[in-house]
Amino acid sequence: MRLFTRPLSGTALAELAAGGGGAAAVRELAAAQRLKNLLLLRGVVEEAAAARHPHAELAAEAYGLLSDMENRAADRVGRVLLHPAAGAWAWRTYRSLSRRTGEEDPGRLGALALSAAIGSQTACELRLPVAGRDVMLPSLGLLTLPAGLGEVADVAVRPDGTGTGGTGDGDGAELRFGRFTVRADPLRDGPGWQALHRLAVRPGLSLVVDDLDPYRWAVADVVEPRLSAERRRWWQSCLRDAWRILTAHHGTVAEEVAAATRVLTPIQAPASGQNSATSRETFGTMALSEPRHGLGFAETFAHEVQHAKLTALTDMVDLTLPDDGQRHYAPWRPDPRPVYGLLQGAYAYLGVAGFWQRQRRFESGEAGFRAQVEFARWREGAHLVTGTLQASGCLTEQGQEFVAVMRGTLERLLAQPVDPAAAAQAHREADRHREEWTRRNT
Repeated sequence: MRLFTRPLSGTALAELAAGGGGAAAVRELAAAQRLKNLLLLRGVVEEAAAARHPHAELAAEAYGLLSDMENRAADRVGRVLLHPAAGAWAWRTYRSLSRRTGEEDPGRLGALALSAAIGSQTACELRLPVAGRDVMLPSLGLLTLPAGLGEVADVAVRPDGTGTGGTGDGDGAELRFGRFTVRADPLRDGPGWQALHRLAVRPGLSLVVDDLDPYRWAVADVVEPRLSAERRRWWQSCLRDAWRILTAHHGTVAEEVAAATRVLTPIQAPASGQNSATSRETFGTMALSEPRHGLGFAETFAHEVQHAKLTALTDMVDLTLPDDGQRHYAPWRPDPRPVYGLLQGAYAYLGVAGFWQRQRRFESGEAGFRAQVEFARWREGAHLVTGTLQASGCLTEQGQEFVAVMRGTLERLLAQPVDPAAAAQAHREADRHREEWTRRNT
């Protein structure tokens, strides 16, 4: 379901189809996602009123406060509106209200308004539903309140403006719930408060580690609990190495990651290897299991930013027709895939093939051989799937054009020489995967 149609520049669409796009194209996609979240929030307020939800008035008050703050501090309020978990909450709540399932509380819009008030350093008062003692402030942290505040609590925001560095990320606020006071500090924990931690990428850029928000990921049973300080140090070390690799050899990917990725969400590791994923409802989040080293982290960025771009693009442009039940082979999956999933995989592995095409020049020995194998395998796998997509009959006219450009990029990669031994190893691995897939699915 697409909530809106927003034009994308022809230049951005062409560059995205070729597998790139850079910061400019990603900024267009992010702007559309911000608009989507705004429309969802307005939809929450309207549907709550239509459903006569008991917290409809709270939602309307919070929305009005958000609108006022956005007029004065658009950038800082925009950080909250683009926070992935905020978008996920808005989507689930809008869907719940429109279907009258009663699963979500529109009054939680007050938590977004509270986050925006702290971020924009706006003194205000608002009413907030309190279900249990924990209240998540998206993009900032988790409040733990005393018992006995009632179903709805009055909260006064008193900004302290003590942040340093000019970005506002360090500015907190005193939150007063009657006689009970909590200081919400974006940088550190305190009584009744757990802050979302950040990992430094480069000066002026950091990524939130969201290991607290109940809306941080679509599949609740795979998320990791709060990372220990020791584990955060490991993630920081791997991130630093990954960013060095990306900026040195993969400049466009680094630009796209900086423009698209706001949050890292830790998820459980599989029995072997690593997990990583993106989700349509959490644009800006990259979920991944604990990285093993910087190079693997860099490849994960190259892979997942492709998913993020394509997911945001398909909120604006229809590339596939409605699912007709067809399922197809994908060289990277154990299960048959629908056309949309096939397109997502091909686009991601176009990015992976490009990553290894560049990175293989900087690896030597066993690592160099492995880089050649990865390049050979994924350029051929993605090329194979673009052919499947073109023959499926399930692409729109724009989808056919998009996949044709993807295929052209892959054909140029196929024309590049690869070490014969690495090519042979890539073919063996691809053949083994196809044989196992056939045994499992036929």
